Amino acid sequence: MAGKWEWENATAGAVAGFATVAIMHPLDVIRTRFQVNDGRLSNLPSYKNTPHALFTIARYEAFTRLFLDHPFLGDFFFFFYSGAKKRYARDREDKLSPGLHLAAAAEAGALVSFCTNPVWLIKTRLQLQNPLHQTRQYSGVYDALKTILKEEGWTALYRGIWPSLFLVSHGAIQFTAYEELRKFLVDFKSDRAKNKGVEVLNSVDYTILGGSSKVAAILFTYPIQVVRSRLQQRPNTDGVPRYADSFHVVKDTARFEGVRGFYKGITANLLKNVPASAVTFVVYENVLKVFRLTKRKD
Repeated sequence: MAGKWEWENATAGAVAGFATVAIMHPLDVIRTRFQVNDGRLSNLPSYKNTPHALFTIARYEAFTRLFLDHPFLGDFFFFFYSGAKKRYARDREDKLSPGLHLAAAAEAGALVSFCTNPVWLIKTRLQLQNPLHQTRQYSGVYDALKTILKEEGWTALYRGIWPSLFLVSHGAIQFTAYEELRKFLVDFKSDRAKNKGVEVLNSVDYTILGGSSKVAAILFTYPIQVVRSRLQQRPNTDGVPRYADSFHVVKDTARFEGVRGFYKGITANLLKNVPASAVTFVVYENVLKVFRLTKRKD
């Protein structure tokens, strides 16, 4: 039975991730632009708030800018997370402790970080492109990759890797909270229904679980996202990166912007990621339900 559900989890995660991107990507663009704007000399436009940013980008850069330049990537997290949980469990009926859920999520997050950091770097740079850029803009994902390798070398693709590894805690916090809240809700509803053999959770439950677990993760880890985004900016016209390393970002942000600097763009982030997390888990759980029903019929 080992490995039985790996491809189902990978497929469910990919479908959930695609649905999330399609619905929430405009807010991702806005969040990234807020994160990197440190209020000093910058080739980025300034926005008063999230609605103003949405309106300004749609008006001056074309509405399609809110949706373009997102290199699609299947959601590997669910695949790695499912595999890690199975290794930690003695058999598929065992319930994992919160500590093991945390370890499984951390392991999955670290693997995803190493695999996807180049993708996130390219995505961040494409999202930051605007009419104020002094250098030639990237025409797309392939051109960005080619230009980065030519001008900065392959190591540039791993700028921001250390904050990315620290961001493993984001997924760990979210999935641990989700699993524990889910366990509590299943037990609570099963006791009330007096029938533990029936699937008691529905899409409303998954919406609440996905959204609430995401809020907890965002509040704890958002400053690390800001550090990563600032590190992954395109270098200045002289080819020198705006920030040398993570410590440089933290020092300058704290000095010139204070605590608020580490939470720039959090409104857009919450508006994007809390509903997105709800969508992701609703789709994920319901796709798995379909697979289970199909298996039973077979």
